[in-house]
Amino acid sequence: MGESMILYLALAIASAAALYSSVGHGGASAYIALMALAGLAPDDVRPAALVLNIVVAGLGAFRFIRAGRFDWRVFWPFAIAAIPAAFLAGRIDVPEHIYRPLLAFALAAAALRYLVWPQIDAVKPSAPPSPLVALPVGAALGALAGLTGIGGGVYLSPLLVFAGWADPQRATGIAACFIVVNSLAGLAGRASLFATLPSFLPWLVGAASIGALIGTTWSLRGLDQAGVLRVLGLVLGIAAAALIA
Repeated sequence: MGESMILYLALAIASAAALYSSVGHGGASAYIALMALAGLAPDDVRPAALVLNIVVAGLGAFRFIRAGRFDWRVFWPFAIAAIPAAFLAGRIDVPEHIYRPLLAFALAAAALRYLVWPQIDAVKPSAPPSPLVALPVGAALGALAGLTGIGGGVYLSPLLVFAGWADPQRATGIAACFIVVNSLAGLAGRASLFATLPSFLPWLVGAASIGALIGTTWSLRGLDQAGVLRVLGLVLGIAAAALIA
């Protein structure tokens, strides 16, 4: 990949990191789409996206926890099932002819969520989730993270709010922490592919870190999230269509 393409990719990833981190997400869906459209092979894309996810969501989780936007009682039943599922799914080699449609479906589902429900109306939090519900949901999202490199926060955060398990502010912190553990487990499952990580990944990590600092600052200052989510939905919808075209 030429230097100019790397620069464009880094700028795009920085922008995606700023937008995603402002709503408590890691941004893997955008990183995967961007790298896939740039021509990187799936074996390179998945671990690289997980690394970027860990950096962006990790920074977000740290800042959101410090701001009081986290609830351990809600987090743990999802995470305890997601970690082994992400690890095991991360060890599965998915052929490209299966990976691209699977990824397109995951991106389209995320785009639909952003476009249809850009503003989540808060339900007053009640009791923490029942393990009978949280454990299978966590396992499913963990498997998705391992297979595609998407951390699962995009699907978890609206569920937390709709079900009354967390308010929108705490949901952002819980989702960020969930993305971190999912991505770490998925990356551990792909440990044998560390040698295939792109040589220019440090540049992408630096760009994502800058974007995450900007995005989390926006969030902590009360950014209106609805408009950001609509933009993300449009971008992901275009990316999903491009992957199956």
